[in-house]
Amino acid sequence: MEEAKVSQETIELIMDQYGDEIKRFVYTYVKNHADTDDVTQEVFVTVYQKLHTYKGISSLRSWIYSIASNKSKDYLRSWKGRNQRLKEKLYNSQEPMIDNRSPEDISSRKSESSELLNQVLQLPLKYRELIILYYFKDFSIKEISDLLGEKEATIRTRLARGRQRLKFGIERGEQDGR
Repeated sequence: MEEAKVSQETIELIMDQYGDEIKRFVYTYVKNHADTDDVTQEVFVTVYQKLHTYKGISSLRSWIYSIASNKSKDYLRSWKGRNQRLKEKLYNSQEPMIDNRSPEDISSRKSESSELLNQVLQLPLKYRELIILYYFKDFSIKEISDLLGEKEATIRTRLARGRQRLKFGIERGEQDGR
């Protein structure tokens, strides 16, 4: 009983410390607020269930991000994730003239940082996750390599390609008058 109480207190501390940033990280994968909440909840349930297996080889933050990345990818591969993306594509292709963004969304999209984030979110997943982890979450190449289980050289190459795609997207947006 005492051990469960310690684990519950520990998970509450972990959620307080990492909850918001993990939620924002998950959103970069699933791009839907309701599903982001579900996946984030799954991440912390897994952290709670697997905390005893954490060996301390990497930082706790890296370990939690690894779980979040895997849960997000699992969601994207799931039937629910594929079905949600298909519905969004069909909806967007059938009614392109409807703009149901709130005034807050419209004004925030006008800012440069918002445009950059939008460009990042348009990148393919293998580049998007690296850009976010490296530039927005301040992970090192080595930490990202450990987190994703890829060679450091692969991470560097994908990061460079992601930057190139991002630069191209931003330049194309400027030429289109955005």
